Amino acid sequence: MSYERFTGESAAMLLIDHQVGTMKWAKSLPFEELKRNALMLAKTARILKMPVVLTSSMEDYAQGPLLPELEAILPAEFAARIKRLGIVNAMEDENFAAAVKATGRRKLIIAGVTNDVCTVYPALSLALEGYEVQVVADAGASPTKFADEIALSRMEKNGVTLTSTNQVIAELAGSWATPEGGQIVEQVVMPALTNP
Repeated sequence: MSYERFTGESAAMLLIDHQVGTMKWAKSLPFEELKRNALMLAKTARILKMPVVLTSSMEDYAQGPLLPELEAILPAEFAARIKRLGIVNAMEDENFAAAVKATGRRKLIIAGVTNDVCTVYPALSLALEGYEVQVVADAGASPTKFADEIALSRMEKNGVTLTSTNQVIAELAGSWATPEGGQIVEQVVMPALTNP
């Protein structure tokens, strides 16, 4: 089986339900670490000019709005976010599915909250449809470590590649010596390392 690197030119990013309420339900990772990793992905996507699809579920309920920092980082994508009305598998929401298709990319990087509900089903659906899917395990979390492990195992057994925030950012950058790589180091990596 051959592997081709995910790049800013070949991949799109799907950030699913990074909502202030939902994120508080995810206990398998500390809230601040989860938030930092999600925002690192958003900043990297902006620097590389990658297509990004944002979605939320039931913003007017306990799940709450998306992280306000996402609006500052990706204002156009935030404004165009897909507001689902309770559909668990985002790929079963016709607007989200259309937005994913509209990226024109077959390589997808997914991070979502929670991994055991919001991430697992669209990741499985997209892998079944023949997309190359990487799930950023530490830019999502679940209510328990056990729930998180089961969800990640289920995805991996069904053709999804698991990755971490730093790993996928390095893969996307390819080289820190390019102008974009330098921006990622300066604006994404170093702030995260110096303010963990």
